This record gives sequence, C-alpha cells and structure tokens, in this order.
Amino acid sequence: MIYLDANATTPPDPAVIEAMLPFLSQHYGNASSSHAAGRHARRAVENARKQVATLIGADESEIIFTSGATESINSVLLSARHTCPDRSLLIISATEHPATLECAERWQAQGGQVKVIPVHQTGLLDLEALKTALIPGETALVSMLWANNETGVIQPMTEIAALAHSAGALVHADAVQMLGKLSVDVRDAGVDFLSLSGHKMHTPKGIGALFVSHHAPFQPMIIGGGQEKERRSGTENVPGIVALGKAAELAMISHIDMQPLRDALEQQLLAALPELEIHSQSAPRLPNTSSIHFPGVDAAALLIRLDQKGLACSGGSACHTASLHPSHVLEAMGYDARHAASTLRFSLSRLNTEAEIPQAAQAIIAAVHHLRAQWDPSVVVTMA
Repeated sequence: MIYLDANATTPPDPAVIEAMLPFLSQHYGNASSSHAAGRHARRAVENARKQVATLIGADESEIIFTSGATESINSVLLSARHTCPDRSLLIISATEHPATLECAERWQAQGGQVKVIPVHQTGLLDLEALKTALIPGETALVSMLWANNETGVIQPMTEIAALAHSAGALVHADAVQMLGKLSVDVRDAGVDFLSLSGHKMHTPKGIGALFVSHHAPFQPMIIGGGQEKERRSGTENVPGIVALGKAAELAMISHIDMQPLRDALEQQLLAALPELEIHSQSAPRLPNTSSIHFPGVDAAALLIRLDQKGLACSGGSACHTASLHPSHVLEAMGYDARHAASTLRFSLSRLNTEAEIPQAAQAIIAAVHHLRAQWDPSVVVTMA
C-alpha cells in the first residue's frame, strides 16, 4: 500500500514503538505510586513532558498530557467558559475542525455568543473581519485551527493572537497538523493554549497534550485523583506518554522536507490532467498536503478505485463518522457541494519515499481515466 492519508493518522514510527514497548510489559508501574516501579514510570512521564515542551518552546510545567487533541480542545473551551464568566463571546473560523465546531455549538447552547470568521477563497482567515468581530471586555476566547487538515492552509497565528490579546481575549491554537511538519514556538506565536495529538506525528492513537501558559487561567475538565498537578485527573497513560515524548524528540532531529514529494505529485498529476484544480496553491500550505479537485469525477468512486489499487487517501477530514461528507472547509472557501464531491486529499508523512510518488501519480491518473470512461463511453482512454 502507498499511504497518502497522514493527516488522518500517521504510521507509528518504529523508534516510537521501541521506546514505549517496555512500558507495556516490564515497566508497568503506576506513575502516581511511591514504590520503585512507580518512580520509574514517573521519571519516564516527566522526561516525555520535557521532550514535548522543548518541541514547542514551552516550560515543562505548562504541558498537560491528554487522550488527544479532541480532549484538549474540549478542555480549553470549557475552561474559558467557566473562568471568564463575564465574557460570553467565543470567536472561531469557518474552517475549524469538527471538535471545535461542536464545542462552539455547546458554548452557544449554554448561553454564550459565537462569531464565525469567514475565510478568503485561498482559505486564509479574513483578518479585517476578525478585527471587527473582537469586542474588548466581551471576548473570552479566540480558538483557531493553525493549519487546516483538509487543505493544509496555514493561518497567520502570530497576527491572530496579537489582535485577540489587544481585545483582552485568550487565544487557543489547534496545532494538530503543524507538529512534526513545521516548527512551532508558543512564545513566538503568542498563544495561551495549544492542542496537539500524537497519532498525527507517528505515535499510536490515544495520546495528546495541551499547552497551558503560566499566565492563562485554567479549570480542569476531568477531575478525580489530581494527576497532572490537578489539571487532568486519571491514571497516566505511561506507554502513550513515552511514545509522544519520543515522537517529539524525533520531530526535533528529523529534517525531512516533504514538500518536494508533494510538489512532484502535483506536477505529475497536472502534466497528465491539466484541468485539475489544486486548492489554496497561492496560500501558505503544509508541506505534505494537497487538496485536489477532479472535474467530472465522483470522489467516492475515485477513493474506492484507488483503495482497490493499493493507494490510501481521503475525501477530506477523517474526523466524522462518515468518511465522505460535504466539506464545510471548501464551502467556506466559496466552492459548492458538487465541487467538494469531486475533491480528494493526499497527505504525506516523513515515512513516504521518493519512489512512491510516480507510482501514486500513475495510479491516480489511471483511475481518473477509468472512471471517466465509465461515465462517458465516447471517451478514449489512452494508457502511458
């Protein structure tokens, strides 16, 4: 299989698995226990905390381990609602991840106000609209997806944070797609909260982290035994935490640039199918992500055809119960549902190889020709 769906999840790195395996077998102590086995687990947890903090330019004490970014996002938005009771306004973008969109609906259902900032056709946030939406004294939180999971568009987080802070609002960055692909520094960005998920950077699923600035108020969502310095209770997932720490370490020392592979894939597809449209080409994009519109081709059928030929990709976000759905991201960018229904996303990881790119391109081109021939019998299919 050629795996081009890394924005949905990444294959676990063998070095990450090797690091966590001992904590699934001989080092099984509870990190809150005071005996030797527990202390060994605690040291591993704190070492991982340091690794994650170093990756994003934070202090170790500002890192909270969670089950993943969805929990982290929920924690931030629930906390902001409780710690800023006199500020009822939440601001998000029109292209947010479903976790944030659902949290925003709950915010509104509980009596809060939500403003959704539009994006330009490139997918970049309308900063003028953000300036207008911000109300000093009323805005509790600005929560933004830093890099879009469908198109790869990277938002100007430093500018967003500066505008939000000028209105006295807190800032949360969903950095799930950023980590392991581009450098992230929470101080330079100026964010108060940052969410990340391990399985998007080569760990097994079920582990993530939340950065909470020393200066930001925070009320825990999960209470109980007081783990994570009473900011997230529950027995620590030591193997997962170790895995996340190792993945953070690898992200810091790995300098593999995925953009040449992504660009080569796009160029080879456009050479054979010049009618294709690559979304957000003029905007800053993640180096691994390509959202492509295939005119006259049903994306669901193309996805199935490629899967049969051993190529894994996506119709967009994988974070819905259905794998294919009308893309709210593309619709927010001005495209209609029909356009979105002919779009696939290809997302690489640092484990993809140069040799896979021409193979993938050939498979995609052949599948498009095949489906078009089925749709229109008059089409003459030519094979290279």
